[in-house]
Parts: sequence; C-alpha cells; structure tokens
Amino acid sequence: MEHTLAFPLLVALVVMALAFDFLNGLHDAANAIATVVSTKLLNPLHAVIFAAIGNFLAYWIVGLHVAETVGKGIIDKDAVTPAVVFGALVGAMFWNVVTWIKGIPSSSSHALIGGLLGAGMAHAGFGVVEFDGTNKTVLAIFLSPIIGFGIAMILMLATSWMFRGAAPRTADKNFKGLHLISSAAYSISHGGNDAQKTMGVIAVLLYSTGHLGKTFYVPEWVVLGCYAAISLGTVSGGWKIIKTMGTGLTKLNHHSGFCASTASSIVVFGASAMGIPISTTHAITGAVVGTGAARRASAVRWSVASRVIVAWFITIPASGLVGAGFYLLTRLF
Repeated sequence: MEHTLAFPLLVALVVMALAFDFLNGLHDAANAIATVVSTKLLNPLHAVIFAAIGNFLAYWIVGLHVAETVGKGIIDKDAVTPAVVFGALVGAMFWNVVTWIKGIPSSSSHALIGGLLGAGMAHAGFGVVEFDGTNKTVLAIFLSPIIGFGIAMILMLATSWMFRGAAPRTADKNFKGLHLISSAAYSISHGGNDAQKTMGVIAVLLYSTGHLGKTFYVPEWVVLGCYAAISLGTVSGGWKIIKTMGTGLTKLNHHSGFCASTASSIVVFGASAMGIPISTTHAITGAVVGTGAARRASAVRWSVASRVIVAWFITIPASGLVGAGFYLLTRLF
C-alpha cells in the first residue's frame, strides 16, 4: 500500500536509518576487533580502520539476501508506513544506546527486528507478522551462538593437535598471521550481514511511499550508503564492549583468537547466504566462549557470559515495546 510522505520527512527517515547503521557499526565494532586488540595483534586505531575496510569490502562479496528478508520477510511490506519505520528505528536505537552505555554486547540486528515487529503490530495487529522470516531470525538467536561455540571448540582441538609438535614461538608466529586473516574475514561477514538490515528498512520505506514502483528491490545508492555508514560507525569504535568481548568472557591469545574469528565468520557467511539476519554478536560471543571451554570450563567467566545471554533474550521484546510506543506517539500528530 502506498503512503504519501513529504519529501523532507522521507529524507529525514532515510538519514535516521543511516544513523542507526552508523550506530550499529559503533556498537558492533568491538565484535570485529576485540580479539586482535586484546591479543595486541593490532592497536585499537589500526584495528578499527582494518575492520571498517572489511565492512565496506562486503559490498563486492556478499549478496543482498538479508536485505530482502528484512525488507519484506519480517512484517508485511504492504502494511509498512513511514510511522512504522520511525517507531522501529527509535526502538532499535534506544536499545543499542542503553546496551552500549552498559557495555553489554547485545544484538543490533535483533533490536531492529524487535522494533519492526513492535511498531508493525501496533499499526496493523498480529497478522502483519511474516512468520517465515521471523521464525528463521528467532531460531538463529538460539542456534548461532551454539554453532559458533561448537565450531570454535572443534577448531581449537584440531589446531592444537596439528601444532602439537611445533615450538611455541613457531606456532605463535603462524597463528598471528592466521588470526589477522580470520579477523578480516569476520569484518567482511559482519558488514555483509549487519549493513543489509538497514538496507531492507530503507528499501521498504521507499517501497511503501511509492518510490520503487510496484516491485520491491534495494537501490544501488542505498547499498553504498549503508555500507559507508556502518564502516564510519566502526571507525568510531565501541571501547566498552571491546573490554567485555576481548577480556571479560575468557582470556584470548592468537590461537584462540583465530579460532573464534574463523568460527564466527563461518556462521555469519552461512546465514547471509540463506538470507537470515543473524546476530553477529551472538556468533562471536558463542565462538569466544567455545575457545575458552575447549581449554577448560573454568577458563570461561560464566557470570559475564550469563549477563550477555540475558541481554539476548530481552532485546527483541524491549526494542519491540519501545518501537510500538513511538509508533503510537506518531498517532497523536
């Protein structure tokens, strides 16, 4: 359904969406660089630049399946209005800011999904939900950290066996290079999945206001704008969350850093190929915990991990309530 909207307001909503993408990069920068910073492989400034470049490289590597899921697979695209988009973005941004201030690595992805669901249902009721895309996304909340955990453990055990006869200095030198490569891969996978969520929101906004005609697609300028915004956000960093991810969950070295980055890259690239808006935060957190558990269970700071897990469970409901609230506020004007 087409909804009329003054051009300045349309521009304002697009800018707001890009601001969310910037905040996503700021909030999730820690996920991409925590392992290389905590192991002193790169200093923080070089690490964020490195990660930002990786975010943008996703433009040439990753398809647009996730953007299509967010744009038309979470709530009915024909029921979307500018007010729904506004409520969704405010709900997601509010939760991102709260968790960023607290240093909790929550999911920007699920904050946006929660905002969309909350604002969408406040507008058109429960029937607006597209259960295929929503169910895949919710299922990924539980599966992505478990899969990341499992792959990281297997990699830790396999690589420990492969280098069992190597001198510690030789093994560490090899893992330094592998760690840097795996971190680059994770940065690309992060940009390729996370930036696309905002692409989907902007595309459905343009579709709902008649700017895409009768066919839903993601314009090229939206793709470039979102990759640029998340890259700039990553450059700005998220230092509190770096501390939680890099040192709060378990102690990392180049070996475990490589295994964590590789495992989470596999999870995120796989989800992107299937069009699932996965939480890159969940994937890397599960992988980091997996590397610690592979050494011994006591190597994991389970109290910190449990605080992170609680944030995962309340992200969608919390951002959904805020999204619904701000949508309802628009009805007063």
